[in-house]
Amino acid sequence: NMWTEKIEKYVAVSGLPGIFKIASTRNNGLLIENMDTGKTKFISIRKHQFTPLGTVSIYTEDDATEITKVFQSMLDQFEDNPPPAINAKANDLFEYFEDVLPTFDKDQVFIGDIKKVIKWFNYLKERSFFTNEPSSDEEE
Repeated sequence: NMWTEKIEKYVAVSGLPGIFKIASTRNNGLLIENMDTGKTKFISIRKHQFTPLGTVSIYTEDDATEITKVFQSMLDQFEDNPPPAINAKANDLFEYFEDVLPTFDKDQVFIGDIKKVIKWFNYLKERSFFTNEPSSDEEE
């Protein structure tokens, strides 16, 4: 699946909504690209924390599962079982997560983690990230 390799180039940045593409790395930070506008800007490691999506895993009862596998499960179930709204009841969020990752560790995975995964998933899905067609880089 093409997007599982592609995810290595994407990052969440503390204090900024959404997901960004890593345009290039510097010693003191990252040059990130906005997925909507294609504009790049420099973000300092002194002011922000970076979460490269390729490194994110969800705790499970026996180990941890890469977020790409969780996203894939969410995609597979999307028609019959779309993710609940971020502000849904905690119970609904946990129930949904149990459907997409039955072995998730209920002691180590918190409601904030589940919201983050759903938020990232929705953000990427709305931008056709999970389709296998290469995204169009042409300027309109």
